[in-house]
Parts: sequence; C-alpha cells; structure tokens
Amino acid sequence: MTTIRLSIPESLHTTESLHTTVCEIVEREDMSLEHFIMLTMAEKASANATEAFLTTRAEQGSKGKFLAAMGKVADIEPPDERDRK
Repeated sequence: MTTIRLSIPESLHTTESLHTTVCEIVEREDMSLEHFIMLTMAEKASANATEAFLTTRAEQGSKGKFLAAMGKVADIEPPDERDRK
C-alpha cells in the first residue's frame, strides 16, 4: 500500500472549501475520506483510459469505412411516424 500526504488549498472562488464539500459528501454517503479519494482516483483513471481507447478507435475509422458499413444495411420502408418523435 502507498501512503500519500495531500494538501488541499483553500478555495478562492466559493464560500466553502473543497475539503468541507468532500466531508459533507463522505458523511452523506457514509464512507471514509480515504475511500472517497480512492474511488475518485479510480473514476478519473477509468475516464482517461476510456478517452485513450476511444481516441485510438476513432483514428482507425474513416468516412469510407462508415459508408461501406452503412451500405450493407437493408433498405426498408420508412419508420413508423411514432418512431420519428
């Protein structure tokens, strides 16, 4: 396990500090501050990994590939009017 010392600066733009806001959240959610910080770090790491994955996939795509895939879709009657809303 790694131990990290964390300094949280006082907020300059709001009447509540970040620490106060987080303490209210952990109390409401009935969790420890350590658990909240670990969950928050995991969420941010997951978001970054997802962005990297999607960026890589987007680089593999092209308009030509998209149009070729769409060309395989069968032509059918227009959708029912109720499905257009």
